[in-house]
Amino acid sequence: MIKKKYDCIVVGSGHAGCEAALASSKMGCKTLMINLRFDTIGEMSCNPAIGGVGKGQLVKEIDALGGAMGIVADKSAIQFRLLNSSKGQAVRSSRCQADRELYKKYMQELIKSQDNLGFLEDKVVGIIVKNNTVKGVETLGGGNIYCTSLVVAAGTFLDGRIHIGPKITEGGRINEENSSELARSMRDIGLEMVYFKTGTPPRIDGKTIDFSKMQAQYSDNPPVPFSFRTKEIPRSQKLLPCHITHTSLETFDIIKANMHLSPMYSGQIHATGVRYCPSIEDKLKKFPDKKTHQVFLEPEGLDTDIYYPNGISTGLPGEVQEKFVRTIKGLENVKITRYGYSIEHGVVPPTGLKPSLETKKINNLFLAGQINGTTGYEEAAGQGIVAGINAALKVKGKDPFILRRDESYIGVLIDDLVTKGTEEPYRMFTSRVEYRLIVREDNADKRMADYAYKFGLIKKKDYDEVKNKYQLIDKQIKYLESTKIRPNAAVNNVLKRLKSSEIRKVTSLSDLLKRPEMSFAKMAEFDEKITSLPKDVVDQIEYEIKYEGFIIRQKKDVEKFRHIENIKIPKDINYDEIHSLSKEIKQKLKYFTPQNLGQANRISGVTPASISILMVYLKNKNYAKEKVKRNEQ
Repeated sequence: MIKKKYDCIVVGSGHAGCEAALASSKMGCKTLMINLRFDTIGEMSCNPAIGGVGKGQLVKEIDALGGAMGIVADKSAIQFRLLNSSKGQAVRSSRCQADRELYKKYMQELIKSQDNLGFLEDKVVGIIVKNNTVKGVETLGGGNIYCTSLVVAAGTFLDGRIHIGPKITEGGRINEENSSELARSMRDIGLEMVYFKTGTPPRIDGKTIDFSKMQAQYSDNPPVPFSFRTKEIPRSQKLLPCHITHTSLETFDIIKANMHLSPMYSGQIHATGVRYCPSIEDKLKKFPDKKTHQVFLEPEGLDTDIYYPNGISTGLPGEVQEKFVRTIKGLENVKITRYGYSIEHGVVPPTGLKPSLETKKINNLFLAGQINGTTGYEEAAGQGIVAGINAALKVKGKDPFILRRDESYIGVLIDDLVTKGTEEPYRMFTSRVEYRLIVREDNADKRMADYAYKFGLIKKKDYDEVKNKYQLIDKQIKYLESTKIRPNAAVNNVLKRLKSSEIRKVTSLSDLLKRPEMSFAKMAEFDEKITSLPKDVVDQIEYEIKYEGFIIRQKKDVEKFRHIENIKIPKDINYDEIHSLSKEIKQKLKYFTPQNLGQANRISGVTPASISILMVYLKNKNYAKEKVKRNEQ
């Protein structure tokens, strides 16, 4: 039975909404998720894949915080791959193909079974606000429902418009109505709205694909799970290959001849498109000299023949899609089961958010996912879990949860959004993360476990397991550092056999392990106490020792970074009285309202000289306050 008052309401049931609702309810808040349909919970609107470069790290962090995406991906995956596996741990990223229907099924089961979490099939048409504070939502069928905290995770549904050539349909996803009333309500309460564009390729019938003309790409064996709580992928879990093909010059000729029918180039869409996942029309415009583009064919599931041709997202008319798709090698006789389309949707500029993802204008209103200008399931889920945690903390009257740039990819994502904003759909990359040597996939559990346990998002058993794992890693590293071997014939003969140079002085096992050709397993040749350990433990031991110099240097950089991050800017600061700051700098600081000097430093156009002036001003202010306190005492 739906009540009329909840601690937290979550609008939307995509990747952001699911993580927000699960986090809030796990933290003991009576939570209600509202969406038009229960059967679209966990829908994969675009390609059936989780993770990727920079995105796999987000999934690992979500999982380590107690989120659902990693576990659901592991259970529904039909292919696993570790990207950049030949490179260092800092840039390795996990990715999996997921069975689209299984992913939804397992996510829906989690939502259904979660304590403190209810679901309402209804349409939210308004947000109730009093004295600049959220009080609840207005629904189409259920009237007003009240809450303390509200998370809006509306995806592409705010004023969503679908374009297939000149044909325009209002909708948040194909065959699903949009949320224009909610968008209007958000504007009415004072939130600004801009528009971004994304898109999807046609879906094709696998029975009509000639795979013999393509390159197969198989799953890693054995597959490495996403979740730290998944011990292994069962052998019974069926894995499928993906396939790679390429466009042809004929493909380009057809698209070029019909470019005037593309909504992005006919003037029909004025919204900003995705830079890093462009449509095939964008690729031809932006890379005119490229002769061919890769098409990555992804199976949509075990019980369907439908394939997702990643790389040919398009908004061209259906008849043009039919023509150009059949010019691609292996797709000459293909049957299209659903046309691709472009979609433009409302976005609230994220510079209007606090780092907790609460809006600056409306208290207790949190936004997460594509509504903040991001693209991708993983970016949405990362925001969702942070918004859900903070919505619950708001109910409890506790300080917000803010992840730093030096401790997480999620921290970088949110900090980029709220301090710099985004003029195009934002996508996470490893290159955005300054401290990726210490913020890696493999140690996400170490970085996030304390938070997850503190908030009640993981069980004590899982928390203890993480703690024991890192105690073992630290113990082994210390043992390798303290254990020495002396140069003698026996030792040097072993080194020679292992194709490593001889030693001429007393050497620690850790120094020996730093050699490129040496591994942890080979240390057993020099000390019988070195025994086999789990692969995830060994990988971290090797990484921490082999990259020790780089890691120490990066940790020093983090300390410098934290110094400026720890200098708080008071909420009541009056920038106008800092006469040394230019008018432009004052305007930017007033608009972005940074919480500390680090955030102020990352605002575009705020100069190092301005930060120095601000630092001196804050120190003088603090000194003056301390002097007054001493005099009063």
